[in-house]
Amino acid sequence: MFLFVGFVFWGSAYAQKDTSALYTGVLPAREDSLEVFLNDLRTAKNDLEREEKNVLFKNYLRETLREKAAFSYPFSKLKTIGFIDSPDGLLRIVNWNVELDDLTQKYYCFILHYDKRKKEVKLSELIDNSANLEMKPEGILEADNWYGALYYKIIPLEKGSKTLYTLLGWDGNNSMSTIKLIDALYFAGDNPKLGSPLFKIKDVTTKRVFFEHSKKAVMSLKYEEQYNRVIFDHLSPETPDLKGFYSFYVPDFSYDAFVWENNKWVLHEDVIGVNKGDDVKRAVFVKNERTGKIEKREIKNKWVNPEDQNAPGGGSEHIAVTPDQDQLNQNAEKEGLDKKMSKKDKRDPSNMNSTLGNQKRKKKRKS
Repeated sequence: MFLFVGFVFWGSAYAQKDTSALYTGVLPAREDSLEVFLNDLRTAKNDLEREEKNVLFKNYLRETLREKAAFSYPFSKLKTIGFIDSPDGLLRIVNWNVELDDLTQKYYCFILHYDKRKKEVKLSELIDNSANLEMKPEGILEADNWYGALYYKIIPLEKGSKTLYTLLGWDGNNSMSTIKLIDALYFAGDNPKLGSPLFKIKDVTTKRVFFEHSKKAVMSLKYEEQYNRVIFDHLSPETPDLKGFYSFYVPDFSYDAFVWENNKWVLHEDVIGVNKGDDVKRAVFVKNERTGKIEKREIKNKWVNPEDQNAPGGGSEHIAVTPDQDQLNQNAEKEGLDKKMSKKDKRDPSNMNSTLGNQKRKKKRKS
């Protein structure tokens, strides 16, 4: 029994096509053996058998990753293992999970890091020690003291003379809730470390960020390179009485984001989510105001800001409000209308046009 997380696997550029045939040497044969070990792991019947099969798989994978070409080899046959490559070409994370009988997760991770100075690849392993850690640890963690997660995005950042990698991850947590997270990875010599004071939430700076929510909900957490931000669903309790009980938190259809500013990820609340456009034109049917006929038109698949006054349809100010605020606004509007209607109309009703309400013109009496 295992959990396949679709957005995690094949984050690398090599996922676009199977290029394993281009490689010679031991890696293609080793990949075939790894595929057999992995299938044995995924078909194991109980926790004890899963542990035994996973040890065999992990040990053989460790030996394989020591091969020089493993840093770029696609491993396309290992469908339930994540090979996530950083955009700068200096980091590869190899990551997988094993789901246990009680629906909790056990995580495993190898890190391949290219040392530009020594011109060689260093191999490290993160050890899941979540059983001995608080659920959402706050400090800097060593490689042998990892909380465990599946990473699906690497964002390299330059801070001074160092490169830090922001990681987006997922944790199945338990039968009631799921966790998404943002963390920072850097290297002290050859040793990977997790956690850095990069995340500014109002007046508080933290070393990583966790988002826990209901198992029945799906939370979006993604990086938008064009806006230099990590955008995510804002989570709220299903009812106010459930505040603090994160197993009952769900997305509330609003969005927040961490924007990279002055070497920090700074929280911006209530941002607008924008779907990525493309060059493909979409066909729409609209009414021709001159002829009254329905016509087919092609438009670009591009988001238009509703507040943009230069937009084809003009702009309009949009302010998100709660139901209570909406009711207050309606009451205020009604009160203003009542006051306006209560003003005495000093016009002579006998001299009003019954249709338009405007003053009738007095006719001059003929002499």
